[in-house]
Amino acid sequence: MNAVIIAVLLMIILSLARVHVVLAITLSALIGGLIGGLGFSDTVEIYGSGLGGNAEIAFSYVLLGAFAIGLSRTGLPDFLVDRLQLWMKRKGDSDRDTLTRMLLFLMLLVVACMSQNAVPVHIAFIPILIPPILLILNRLEVDRRLIACILTFGLTAPYMLLPYGFGQIFHKTIADNMEASGLSINIDLIPEAMLLPTISTFIGLLVAVFITYRQRRIYKDVPLSEENHDETKSYSVTSLSLAVFAVVVTVIVQSFYRDSMIPAALAGLLVLFVSGAVKVKKTDEVMSEGIKMMGFIGFVMLAAAGFAAVIRETGHVESLVTNVAGMINGNQVIAVLLMMVVGLIITLGIGSSFSTIPIITTLFVPLGLEVGLSTLAIISIIGSAGAIGDAGAPASDSTLGPTAGLNADGQHDHIWDTCVPTFLHLTVPLFFVGWIAALIL
Repeated sequence: MNAVIIAVLLMIILSLARVHVVLAITLSALIGGLIGGLGFSDTVEIYGSGLGGNAEIAFSYVLLGAFAIGLSRTGLPDFLVDRLQLWMKRKGDSDRDTLTRMLLFLMLLVVACMSQNAVPVHIAFIPILIPPILLILNRLEVDRRLIACILTFGLTAPYMLLPYGFGQIFHKTIADNMEASGLSINIDLIPEAMLLPTISTFIGLLVAVFITYRQRRIYKDVPLSEENHDETKSYSVTSLSLAVFAVVVTVIVQSFYRDSMIPAALAGLLVLFVSGAVKVKKTDEVMSEGIKMMGFIGFVMLAAAGFAAVIRETGHVESLVTNVAGMINGNQVIAVLLMMVVGLIITLGIGSSFSTIPIITTLFVPLGLEVGLSTLAIISIIGSAGAIGDAGAPASDSTLGPTAGLNADGQHDHIWDTCVPTFLHLTVPLFFVGWIAALIL
């Protein structure tokens, strides 16, 4: 029995059976280590030491979560919602104005894309921005499945391509784990390798906008719960200016420290606290909410790093690669297809592309080298296979976030209105184009 196969399959089965993903990864690592002949004590020790592999990235997530909460306290998201509603009243000559609908879609797309790179708040903007405009979407008879596709595209495509914000974390995760698996790369190659896969998701989005969900859909005007109506929300010219300044400082600092998001996130938080945009006495509250929002992803990434460390130590990765390479006889087409399938299954099970990277890199780097794939091709496979399930996984924050906002009035189903549409329009094209891109690079 190969420890890699058993551990990966067990992790997937446990995840799909609704076992908490951190527990599923940890149990799978222990079983994999035992099957690999490491012994229980050695497996636990290796798993513990391996947790540090993604510690910096996990901590970056927590700090970015706190920064997102801090920005929300300045009133910047509320200001954007108010401007949108005012703009709708001025521009909306009729509830069926096509131009109004398209401009609204464009606005949501831009905000979602900026949440990954320019203003790295991730999904924090959704529960703040989306519920207040549901009535507007209802009056325009917009199919919320389309909005789910727009939001999920904005939450995934930018980090795949652009090395800023969460994209910087994604790219660094790929580079660091490829180096740990025996292939050092220039991190600047990643955007080139991920260009075609990212374009494929944009094409899928266009299909959703102009073909699949272009028809109007009727929703009831249901009042939102009181928790979505915070009467204390306020903003001023000063608070908005400080929020914008904090974002600018974060982007500038990040441009100087591309190897880590920690300095940039800390700089943004310091601007908010020192300037008084967020009261210093609210520091504990902001940090706690940031940890609550992003802590899950951070723990999954830590567990995934420990899992990868145990799997590498068993020595079964090399035997698996040798056996698979012998079975496919150097056929790159079949090899890449198998990699994409494995990436899809693992990401769907874990629900996080960032946490999938350490696991699949352990397998894909030696296998890619064995069948003669180029460095660009291996990067493309790892990046595509890692992100491939993010847009359709039920446990992914890229699908949970849109559902949280669109279902504020109870009229949007997570699986059928978010996961299925995003899987069909974003994941499916990424799978096939990622496969083709790896073969031509």
